[in-house]
Amino acid sequence: MQYLPSHTYRGLRSMTDESEIRNQEPIRLSEITMNYKFSEYNERLDFLDIIMQESKFHLKMISRGWGAFEYSILGVGVLAIFLGSWDLGIGELKSGGDYNRVGTEGMLFLEDLSLILSLLSIIAWIGFVIQLFIRFPIMRENLVYMMIGMIAVQIGYIYTYASNPNFPENLDIGMLAPIILVNLIFTFLVIFVVHKAVSETRDVHVIERHSHPDPRVVETAWKDHSLKLWSLGLGIWMIMVNIFSWSSSKSIALRPLSSEATVFDFPWLYLICSILSIFLLIHIIWYPQFMLGAAEDRIQSVRAREVSGEISQQKLNDMQGICPICKEETPAIQKANGKIVVPCQYNCGGVGSPGSVCNVCEMTLPTRFDCTNCKSNTTISSHFSRQDAW
Repeated sequence: MQYLPSHTYRGLRSMTDESEIRNQEPIRLSEITMNYKFSEYNERLDFLDIIMQESKFHLKMISRGWGAFEYSILGVGVLAIFLGSWDLGIGELKSGGDYNRVGTEGMLFLEDLSLILSLLSIIAWIGFVIQLFIRFPIMRENLVYMMIGMIAVQIGYIYTYASNPNFPENLDIGMLAPIILVNLIFTFLVIFVVHKAVSETRDVHVIERHSHPDPRVVETAWKDHSLKLWSLGLGIWMIMVNIFSWSSSKSIALRPLSSEATVFDFPWLYLICSILSIFLLIHIIWYPQFMLGAAEDRIQSVRAREVSGEISQQKLNDMQGICPICKEETPAIQKANGKIVVPCQYNCGGVGSPGSVCNVCEMTLPTRFDCTNCKSNTTISSHFSRQDAW
């Protein structure tokens, strides 16, 4: 949108009531300014400026876009964590319970209150996942991958501590094997499936929906659809999953108790990391829905789109300019990312954006071309058909 980027106006419309949006000024990421910049002191800290700028934008969008439904999802997730880990006044976790009973038999011999809280926790987790499925439809498939990866990590730590309660004492590679294996699965599902699908869907979205003859508009569209902070949040979420999986397994690993043993050493670490991971998970699922959901784009990788027939590889190739008068091909080329490049008119071999300085002879690159066929003189921007942006 020149327009508003899809993840501002369209995303806001899907997240809040339209009457509220009309009373609010739309915000673009490229318009966010920072009063303090780290790069002013050291250019290598430029990435911190980018993260701070995107953080400010995300917080503004959350404050505007999140409503009762989003906060109820967060509340149900936090409730599920507390119900599953509550031990005050019960002592089931702290005492270790009856470690000789396992499986369904162990469940039957739980303290009554502990059993009730466990069942309520399971119900809350089911409600949490269902709410995510309902609210963020275009991310359902990727949510499944993320949940599978998260459960796999927890199983890996449980298996490790079940075999080695004193882990990581006397550490060897055999002890780490289950954790390494599940984290490889986790990394593949999150990075090579979810992250790849979201980033490539964003690329296709910008190329198709924000194509424009002016390269500055295209550059702004790419900036408005940045996923740097989202990617960082995804990485932090993966770390949080490992920390709370380790701390929860460690807390209840030693059975039976000895006089020197300490159990439940890390309840606060578990609670803090679990709650943070819930917030990050909602943010990770919400942002692609916010940015792309109104366009009804399916979150898929380019390869998946090619297999399903939604796009062809030809769409991602460079586009040759065509004279708007006689349809003869011209030297101008529009790259797959939407940027237009032209050769230098002095035949020095340099190329660049129309009107910019040639990177070889430092002369100004042309903004108009004379057609070799019909001799018409037209602007380079008219050599490319423009797709309507919404």
